[in-house]
Amino acid sequence: MAINLPDDLDNLVLQEHLLQLNHVLFKGNRIYRHRLLRINYTTYDLQRESDSINTRDHRDVMLLSNSDINDHPFSYARVLGIFHANILYTGSGSKDFQSRRIEFLWVQWFEVLQHRVSAWEQHTLNTVRFLPMADKGAFGFVDPANVLRGCHIIPSFADGRLHPDNVAISRCAGDSDEWKWYYINR
Repeated sequence: MAINLPDDLDNLVLQEHLLQLNHVLFKGNRIYRHRLLRINYTTYDLQRESDSINTRDHRDVMLLSNSDINDHPFSYARVLGIFHANILYTGSGSKDFQSRRIEFLWVQWFEVLQHRVSAWEQHTLNTVRFLPMADKGAFGFVDPANVLRGCHIIPSFADGRLHPDNVAISRCAGDSDEWKWYYINR
C-alpha cells in the first residue's frame, strides 16, 4: 500500500534529502566500474554456489520484492553497470572523516505482467517486460547485497521485438535488442 504525502510535506522531505547530499563527497571525484560481480548463495540442497554477473552475457538478477507493491515474491532487473565509490559523509551524525566503500549496481527493472501471471498448476512461466523508459522507476540503483542470485530470463521470440526497426532510445540500456515480453525460467 503506497502512502501519498501532501505536496508540502513531500517537498520538505525532498529539500532535507538534497541538503544531506551536500555533505556526501566522492573521494577523488571517482566512481569505479567493474566487469564482474560474484554472488554467493545457498542452493535448495544446502550447498554453497555462486553466480557470476556481468553486463554482457549473464546480466539478469532477482531480488526479494516489496510485498506492499507487488503480489509476485520477487523483483527482476537487468544489470547495466557494476560500480563502487569511496564515499565520505561530513554532515550531522558523521562518526569520523574516513571514506567508506559503497558498492552499487545500475539496473533496468522488469515488471511482472499481472494479466499474464501464471501458476504452477497452469504449467506455464511467469511473463515480464521492461518498464517503459519514460517511467521514472524504469532505472535504479541496487545494493549488491540485496541480490538473491542471477536468473535466466528468456525472450518471448513468438511475440517479436519491441523495436522491429532496431532503433534504440538508449545506448546505455541497449534497448534496440529488447523483446516485447520475456519468460522467467524456473
